[in-house]
Amino acid sequence: MARGGAPQDRYHLVGTSFFILGLGTLLPWNFFITAIPYFQERLAGVNNTAGNLSTNHTGPTDTYNFNNWLTLLSQLPLLLFTLLNSFLYQCIPESVRILGSLLAILFLFALTAVLVKVDMSPGPFFSITMASVWFINSFCAVLQGSLFGQLGTMPSTYSTLFLSGQGLAGIFAALAMLMSMASGVDAQTSALGYFITPCVGIFISIVCYLSLPHLEFARYYLAKKPSQTPVQELETKAELLQADEKNGIPNSLQKAALTLDLDPEREPEPESEEPQKPEKPSVLVVLRKIWLTALCLVLVFTVTLSVFPAITAMVTSITSPGKWSKFFNPICCFLLFNIMDWLGRSLTSYFLWPEEDSRLLPLLVCLRFLFVPLFMLCNVPERTRLPILFKQDAYFITFMLLFAISNGYLVSLTMCLAPRQVLPHEREVAGALMTFFLALGLSCGASLSFLFKALL
Repeated sequence: MARGGAPQDRYHLVGTSFFILGLGTLLPWNFFITAIPYFQERLAGVNNTAGNLSTNHTGPTDTYNFNNWLTLLSQLPLLLFTLLNSFLYQCIPESVRILGSLLAILFLFALTAVLVKVDMSPGPFFSITMASVWFINSFCAVLQGSLFGQLGTMPSTYSTLFLSGQGLAGIFAALAMLMSMASGVDAQTSALGYFITPCVGIFISIVCYLSLPHLEFARYYLAKKPSQTPVQELETKAELLQADEKNGIPNSLQKAALTLDLDPEREPEPESEEPQKPEKPSVLVVLRKIWLTALCLVLVFTVTLSVFPAITAMVTSITSPGKWSKFFNPICCFLLFNIMDWLGRSLTSYFLWPEEDSRLLPLLVCLRFLFVPLFMLCNVPERTRLPILFKQDAYFITFMLLFAISNGYLVSLTMCLAPRQVLPHEREVAGALMTFFLALGLSCGASLSFLFKALL
């Protein structure tokens, strides 16, 4: 895994740590959306302290529009605080931002678990829950932006591991809900155990982050060094050979420069009295190089969040009431989506297609807009406007499978391609910009979810 003089990632501890940190960044979102039935029962005012994880109250008659507000108030702070993080990094140390965010998320999730035991009317419960969602996702935005900044200085493999960890967060949440539903204990105990689970996951993420400074491989890439060693310079120039003029430097000139560096008989140039500092990367220059990839990322998340979970969580099975209808939505909506999304993210570890210069990528991204009408025409009960064209369960399962794997693959692909389109010293800026556009796509999708639900 290491090149040249770089140390090795012994026992893959750094890769495992970033995988777990990726999981930790999306645990809050996934545990909230997967528990929509619990929140809906609490808001219905039925047996206030014993909300059941298995009851579905996400139909169009939902007076609070809980899943829409949950989606919007999860993604809007992600956008705002991703922007704020671009200013915070100048005045707040990276370790404080990451560790402080993890501790705040842990505290707020512990509060959510405590509320399971508290008797409360629907109005105040909705307000407190939405406030928790806002603040949790604000800290998640700072955490995710800071971690993507770190990943910009590391080999691209670690970005893939981080994104795979984010994909696994949904599987983890869906399995936790299924275990809670199948446990046989009372609903209140089931819900309490469900919300304690992410607290354990966040605690493990904190331990992983604290371990990074003690690992030589992490220190090598994450330390802020004033200048590069000759070995690092040769590694950087070797990477540039693959640029193929995309950064405005002809490939032949890059090869010639590298040949000169490798020539042992070349007369050494006189050293300047002051060390040369790399130019500060320009945000506009980086944006011009990655704008199409960033736009693709926005569109991918816009489509996904416009129907998931606001529309997909409302789809029900056509079978008569029984075990399958009870577990249909948790399995076919949340578990299937997260498994296939994780699989799609993991595929980029083996190949990256289409390549960054291909016009096929925007085409594939735009084709995903077809999923919006397909899901809206599935078996959503109590609709008043649109007809049901895809009533059978198999339709919904097929749509969800393709929808999820395309989401995971295209998200991971765009996040991996962006750093390849810029020079090495611009990669951290590219990572920060892609995080902003990721949040922008999520917010656009969350806003559109209100419109699509109203159309039903």
